[in-house]
Amino acid sequence: MISRRQTRAIRIGDVGIGGASLIAVQSMTNTDTKDVEATLEQIHALERAGCELIRVAVIDHEAALALRPIRDSISIPLIADIHFDHRLAVASMENGAQAIRINPGNLGGAEKLARVVAAAKQHHVPIRVGVNSGSIEKDLLKKHGYPSPEKPDALIESALRNVSLLEDQGFYEIKISIKSSDTLTTISSYRQLSRRTDYPLHLGVTEAGGLIAGTVKSSVALGILLSEGIGDTFRISLTRDPVEEIRVGFELLRALKIRERGPELISCPTCGRTRINLFALAEEVERYVQGMTAPVKVAVMGCVVNGPGESRQADIGIAGGNGVGIIFKKGELYKKVAEEELLQCFLEELRIIESEWREKSNRR
Repeated sequence: MISRRQTRAIRIGDVGIGGASLIAVQSMTNTDTKDVEATLEQIHALERAGCELIRVAVIDHEAALALRPIRDSISIPLIADIHFDHRLAVASMENGAQAIRINPGNLGGAEKLARVVAAAKQHHVPIRVGVNSGSIEKDLLKKHGYPSPEKPDALIESALRNVSLLEDQGFYEIKISIKSSDTLTTISSYRQLSRRTDYPLHLGVTEAGGLIAGTVKSSVALGILLSEGIGDTFRISLTRDPVEEIRVGFELLRALKIRERGPELISCPTCGRTRINLFALAEEVERYVQGMTAPVKVAVMGCVVNGPGESRQADIGIAGGNGVGIIFKKGELYKKVAEEELLQCFLEELRIIESEWREKSNRR
């Protein structure tokens, strides 16, 4: 059983962060924020996948103005990502941003930061202090050297220095992130930071890479930290469709038995007994279950001989044969179907399960 580190509680919109709240999974759009239609299309896809917080880049005033129609059309809290320009931070909050991500030290001095803090207080907007290993102040790099697993001091001191700039302004609705592209540096940094502050922490490995490399690096770093009770929100950063970030994120939480959302999919790696295109079959089933919320275990197996027995704990599954396949429940034969009808028949069974689950949930 994982024991969560106790942190201060803040809120971003209607999502609780830290304290006794659930660990939240978030992502970031890769659209031009000024293109409201494209940005909304991506956010809605992320919402369906389970995304709980969404961050968008605000690189100019037009992007800040676009936040209003975006926020009015989504159901999850909207976070604005700001670099260098305090005016964009203020404009973002005035146009509906429910949190902002900044590096307080690079906004141009205390007077400009004071304007940002005043707007945050007025609009009840928390601030994430975000520091990356590539954006550390020169004096800290000279003092500590570039962050490494053995000595991440520059990264930690930079974050705490920037937090103190907000505290000096009487602002405490803060979340912190300290990201590195190096897995071991990320782990070491957050471990040490968690012992020095009780602000909620946002976890992530920056510039993690594509689907395979990014998933592995993020899962190693974040999996270790989450298993130690460290982390209140996180993002799996992938050079990929951001929906994939949410899928990986919830699978990580499921593997650690922290949270479960929707079905768990298990499938065999195939062998010489396989007589169907299992890769395509598993891919289609996986795509479908991403839109489900029923907490069931779904199996996609390669052969009718061993498949059902090997996945006996699955609530429902399919196994392919030569021209025919079976649908099974709890390891027992439920239905035999011609191969060309197998997928659609199975998806219909999953649709029924989801419909029954939603109806049951609505009665609670």
